Amino acid sequence: MSRSLTTLLILLITIPIGLSIRFLPLHLPWFLYKYLGSTLWAVALYWFLATLLPKLRPLSLAKLAITLATLLELSRLVPIAPVNAFRLTFAGKILLGRYFSIKNIIAYALAIALTAALDNSLVAPKSTKSQPAHRPNPANRDTL
Repeated sequence: MSRSLTTLLILLITIPIGLSIRFLPLHLPWFLYKYLGSTLWAVALYWFLATLLPKLRPLSLAKLAITLATLLELSRLVPIAPVNAFRLTFAGKILLGRYFSIKNIIAYALAIALTAALDNSLVAPKSTKSQPAHRPNPANRDTL
């Protein structure tokens, strides 16, 4: 299975789990309700980027995902009327969130780092650098 297809499948599994955590009455402790949702949002962001950019290595994807998640969190500090109006919608709550929290940035970074480690060990194609390069034997050269 191609990397893009694999990461898309993982993304499509992650999204309903995250939505379930946020919206179903699972009676989770507050800490899990709050940070598991944020964590799964960050995991989904990573897999979304991995699907769009399948040739990027997990470390590069992690850096990009952490940067985007942090910028998005920081954007909550800047009042922009149309963006704030969107944040009040269902899609806005899911995609952008409503309130700034430094703890969310920490949760995002940890979740993305763990996801990149999982990606690196299980999903990302392995480099061929570990295989010895084929070098012709000079003794086998044809002579003219």
